[in-house]
Amino acid sequence: MATQDFTTTLLVDQTPEEVFNAIVNPRGWWSEEIEGSTENLNDEFIYHYQDVHYAKIKVTEVVPGKKMVWHVLNNYFKFTKDNREWTDTKIIFEISKKDNKTHLRFTHLGLVPQYECFDICNEAWTNYIRNSLYKLITTGKGEPNPREGKGFNAQIVEKWQLQ
Repeated sequence: MATQDFTTTLLVDQTPEEVFNAIVNPRGWWSEEIEGSTENLNDEFIYHYQDVHYAKIKVTEVVPGKKMVWHVLNNYFKFTKDNREWTDTKIIFEISKKDNKTHLRFTHLGLVPQYECFDICNEAWTNYIRNSLYKLITTGKGEPNPREGKGFNAQIVEKWQLQ
């Protein structure tokens, strides 16, 4: 039976090291609002988008030029009945050579069609990986969510952490 976890791929001319270096810079392709370190084993960071989505993520595997794995420790969605849908899922970046190109396979392990957020998250991840990360890798400039300049909404963060 085929996996139902969200997966997408890229094929680029850049080296595996260049692809890896772009991945470990999610402020350059996902969101400028990321707080914390994102490059080394056991680093933890928080992603947030307005008061709609917060995720606390831990880097659990780092193989330079080959693989990066993030474990979603905690998650809050404002727009789903189960606002913790991503909690305990894994975000996996696998890099390999394919002919003279570099292949990136992105999998959000645990993000499945049964999740209420699946369609929205599918669309968002597809844009972040196939558009923004692709542009960061190939041109040096991605299209991350811009910094809002307001910082975290303390009430939302407190509510999120208590659930």
